[in-house]
Formats: sequence, structure tokens, C-alpha cells
Amino acid sequence: MTQKKEVLLTEEGLQKIKEELDTFKTKRRQEVANRLKEAIAQGDLSENAEYDAAKEEQAFVESRIVTLENMIRNAKIIDQDSQNKNFVSVGAKVTIQEIPDGEEETYTIVGSAESDPLSGKISNESPIGAELIGKKEGEIIKVPAPSGTIEFKIVSIN
Repeated sequence: MTQKKEVLLTEEGLQKIKEELDTFKTKRRQEVANRLKEAIAQGDLSENAEYDAAKEEQAFVESRIVTLENMIRNAKIIDQDSQNKNFVSVGAKVTIQEIPDGEEETYTIVGSAESDPLSGKISNESPIGAELIGKKEGEIIKVPAPSGTIEFKIVSIN
């Protein structure tokens, strides 16, 4: 029996996944069904590119639905209020300062399913996120990068 990997999510992240699932089950599924009907109505399916494209989209939609359902089923909600603020953990908001140039960045550590670096949410499995987990304010972390190791100081944990 395979063990299910738990999916770390914030309450907000779980809600977004539920909304995406609802969209796929209702709107996207119906759109694909309509495209398939139209393509079938055109006749000969062996040379019908629209039919092939609709079948591919249908496979994607059904696969995404299964993925989202599994994510919800295996979700472990991160309770940000009960987090120990002395150490970085999933759900923590962390401000780090690059050494030596002093540039500060603030990230929220989230599970990989909700990672969005452009919104300041990095995965606990990303290079920076993995190095931050379990560390305290004031500690220095070293993150491997293509150009060499980059050092950061943990400025604050919220």
C-alpha cells in the first residue's frame, strides 16, 4: 500500500484549491464536453484535429480534478496562530537579509502546493525554505545557488 504524502496548506490555500476544483468540475468539464460534442458533430473523427485537441483537454481536466481531490484529501492545515515564533516553521513569515549587500526580503513559508514566489510565498522544500526550517532569529543560513553559496541572516520571524 502506498503512503499518501501530506499536503501542507494554509486555510487560505485550501480554500483556493477547493475553488479551483469546483471550477474544474462545473465550468471546465462542461466546456470540454461541449467542444467534444461540436467536434463529433463534424463527422470523421480520424482526421479531426478539434476532436483530438478536445480529447487531450478532457484528459488534462480529469487529471487535474483527481490531483486537486487528492490534495484536499491529504491536506494538513497549518495553524499559523499556534506556531512557535522562536523557530522558522511552515506558516511562518520570515524576513531575511542577504549578506553582505543587506537587501531584505520577506517570505511566508508554505507547502509546495501553495508556493508562489512572486507573491512572497516560498515552499518549505525550496532551497531557501528548506534552509530556514528550524532556524532561529539572528542565525545565518547558507543557500546553494548556481553562482555559488548565498548567505542570509534571519532578521525576524512572525
